Amino acid sequence: MLIEQAKEVLQIEAQSILGLMEQIGPTFSETVSIILRAKGRVILTGMGKSGLVARKISATLNSTGTKSFFLHPAEAIHGDLGMATPDDVVLAISNSGHTVEINKILPMLKQMEVKIISLTGGLDSPMAHQSDLVIDVGVEREACPLGLAPTASTTAALAMGDALAVVLLKSRHFSKKDFRRFHPGGSLGERLSLKIRDIMATDDHVPMVPMGTGIPQAIIEINEKKMGATVVVGRDHKLAGIVSDGDLRRALTRGDDIYLKNVEDIMSDVPKTIDEDATSAEAIALMELNAITHLIIVDTHQKVKGMVHLHDLLGREGFRVNGE
Repeated sequence: MLIEQAKEVLQIEAQSILGLMEQIGPTFSETVSIILRAKGRVILTGMGKSGLVARKISATLNSTGTKSFFLHPAEAIHGDLGMATPDDVVLAISNSGHTVEINKILPMLKQMEVKIISLTGGLDSPMAHQSDLVIDVGVEREACPLGLAPTASTTAALAMGDALAVVLLKSRHFSKKDFRRFHPGGSLGERLSLKIRDIMATDDHVPMVPMGTGIPQAIIEINEKKMGATVVVGRDHKLAGIVSDGDLRRALTRGDDIYLKNVEDIMSDVPKTIDEDATSAEAIALMELNAITHLIIVDTHQKVKGMVHLHDLLGREGFRVNGE
């Protein structure tokens, strides 16, 4: 009985993917053309399970030659929308097309003249109506017997994202040599098994300021170290917090005069940390779970030993080892 139920789930999900073949048409081709012409990046956005799918598609695009990043729609309306530019292309994912957080940011993106492409089964939804193009990823039914948990729909969206990434890869004539350049070390598996201690930035490569530092000085440190954030330390070099680009944007959105404030006024005082013996895969999972791009490495006494950024795990001009 259990085996038959499992087979039924796989059958439903397989059918959902095969059904996409009839739904691919001129809109897909036009999407590829828009992304190839874009001077900026591809921004993936989605909430919940669709957000996890969006993150995976973004990672696949990055590893196959198309610059991309994930934008959390809830964070976007609190300042992270500043990450988008008119040169970018947005791929929004929502099975129904009624996701409130996404539909809140789409009008603002349209004002910025960002191209918006939706992957949705809701062809008459608010999200579809606000998009320049709509790729139909609708499925007949979910594998969940209650019809509630996203199953076949997320599988279909993920498969469509893979199709898009592979077509873009071929259109760019992306070679094995290019792939190795984005995946130093031989393979993704080998890379993800590397220990954090072999990847993390250390010593002078770590952006760091003491408590009491003014925001202008912190911004200088962030710019110089090019990590998108700075660690804040207290007495004895112990971790006190982190100030990220997002913290700065949120402070500006609140109307704070950041030039009159110190780092402790806007920092996140419970930053996420990871052990230096953890693997890259574990670090990426922790980042995705918390929708962050930085992790701090501390010793047993909470003294800062290093820092790792998502780009160092997925590729930042090759693979940095121990800050070099």
